[in-house]
Amino acid sequence: MTVFPLTGVIRPYAWGSRTAIAELQGRPAPTEEPEAELWLGAHPGDPSTVPGPQGPVELTRLIADDPDGQLGAGVAKIFGPRLPYLMKVLAAGAPLSLQAHPDAEYARVAFARQEADPGAPKNYTDAHHKPEMLVALTPFEALCGFRDPGDAATVIAGFGLPRLDPVVDVLRAGDIGAAVRLLLTWPAEDRGALIDEVVTAALPGDDSHQLAARLAGFYPGDPGVLVALLLNLVRLEPGQAIWMPAGNLHAYLSGLGVELMAASDNVLRGGLTPKRVDVDELLRVLRFDVLAEPLLPSVPVAPGVDTWHVPVPDFELYRIELDGTRPPIEVPATGPRIVLCAEGTVFAGQSDDGTPIELAPGAAAYVPASAGAIKVAGTGRVFVAAVPE
Repeated sequence: MTVFPLTGVIRPYAWGSRTAIAELQGRPAPTEEPEAELWLGAHPGDPSTVPGPQGPVELTRLIADDPDGQLGAGVAKIFGPRLPYLMKVLAAGAPLSLQAHPDAEYARVAFARQEADPGAPKNYTDAHHKPEMLVALTPFEALCGFRDPGDAATVIAGFGLPRLDPVVDVLRAGDIGAAVRLLLTWPAEDRGALIDEVVTAALPGDDSHQLAARLAGFYPGDPGVLVALLLNLVRLEPGQAIWMPAGNLHAYLSGLGVELMAASDNVLRGGLTPKRVDVDELLRVLRFDVLAEPLLPSVPVAPGVDTWHVPVPDFELYRIELDGTRPPIEVPATGPRIVLCAEGTVFAGQSDDGTPIELAPGAAAYVPASAGAIKVAGTGRVFVAAVPE
């Protein structure tokens, strides 16, 4: 039963934290560069590695050489020779961009259309969807899904700025899409003045107004400061989760979390970024339904084991609590798995030479389908990414 230690790749995006991932892994902090995301998976943009006879082997190569053994025949038949999910540890030291991701059919068609036209805007990196979920490891703030448009209208009207009246009017009429378009197409030469006025008019006791002022400090003159006020502000406690299906406009603001998503890098941005915003394409992808409950509840499946039900075939996530008194716990999945330790010291099987795979916080292991069922033991908490059976 071969289990591989897995070495991920840290991406140093500017919004990352200089302390969160390093402290999780027990490394010196602060780090020289921001550390935004630890990628654990086989995404071609930054594949993780496992030990090999001649040195590290990329997980993409391991899977390509033996898709049935690594993924299982059923997963390989559905998804081809690719791991269909990507696991990340995400550390938001500053707010990320407002963004959304296409659904599977739209991604397939849009990517093919883009590749057939050399002059087309490069909005897509692949032909796959990117639904995602996040479980907080620390207190975590996020914007997730559209709030009731009447509530958003009240917030924006509260600034007392007559030139925002057209936005207030379409929100009161229930047209969230029209409000997003009005804000994202605001004349470029007037955006700085508008956001400055919003910050000046922000009411001290209003959470949404103070959020706008905070975001403007990171992204002055960005109309995404106002688009953010159309969304639910979610404050997660450790262990709570949010789910972001295709078309859900969202942004992470602060905190450390475990993120699991379909293995795609398709991102359409909607503000709070210096990068290009393709308003028309974003509006084609967005879903303007009100998200009344952004939190995704966990569901117990066995003693010490929880999961979160998500309506996609690409991934599922388990959380396993090991208190040192229970016998080893069997992981309730048998396909390709990634085991991430979030706390304590955990054992996750053994390598092909019989060496136990010991995981400290922030360390991970890869379990191929050919390994069959595995058990985890020790004291701590692990997250296991898998493919639904």
